[in-house]
Amino acid sequence: MSIVATASVAEFFGEVVEDAMKSHGLKASEGATSYVVALLAELAKPGSPVERTLERPLTLLLDEALKTPARADRFEKLRTLGDGVLYSSGFFAESFEARGVDTQYVISIGRTAYENAGSILISPGEKKEDQGFDIFAELAKDFAAFVAVLSDVANATIAKSVATSRNVLKLYERWLRTGNERLGEALASQGFVAPRGGGRVLS
Repeated sequence: MSIVATASVAEFFGEVVEDAMKSHGLKASEGATSYVVALLAELAKPGSPVERTLERPLTLLLDEALKTPARADRFEKLRTLGDGVLYSSGFFAESFEARGVDTQYVISIGRTAYENAGSILISPGEKKEDQGFDIFAELAKDFAAFVAVLSDVANATIAKSVATSRNVLKLYERWLRTGNERLGEALASQGFVAPRGGGRVLS
């Protein structure tokens, strides 16, 4: 996906994430918000390990991560899997749908990965409530809401990236699936007259 050029990628994502959270009524902590923004900024760079994570079946990846002996390695695998599922569910949900993969199943994998990543940070013999705030527990609890937020971020990113005819086509296809108002406005700015009735979600 082409990312719009800005003075600060993190600043761009910070603004659209904040707008999307307000739109969905998600009251996320500063820590969780910063984590999501940093994840998006990192994924704007080519070659992120998160992108490579989802090249294999999710169930297999989760099983391997949970069975990794070393705590540090297990945490990293679980965190990366959670990141990958969150990002891909928000930006490329249609790819899962095209393969017949249930959205709730995918969300459950991401939620489980984050839950287990957070539990690793708890020292042996220490109660979870004594650890202070757990960002991964928040991301797990509100995983579906964060996916919805990233879907809005994807719409905003695509709407900003319509410099080529190919990007306009991607924008139109996503607008047809979602009926998103921001995407419709971006199409209008390119001289596209939307069909009567607007976009619709395709089955």
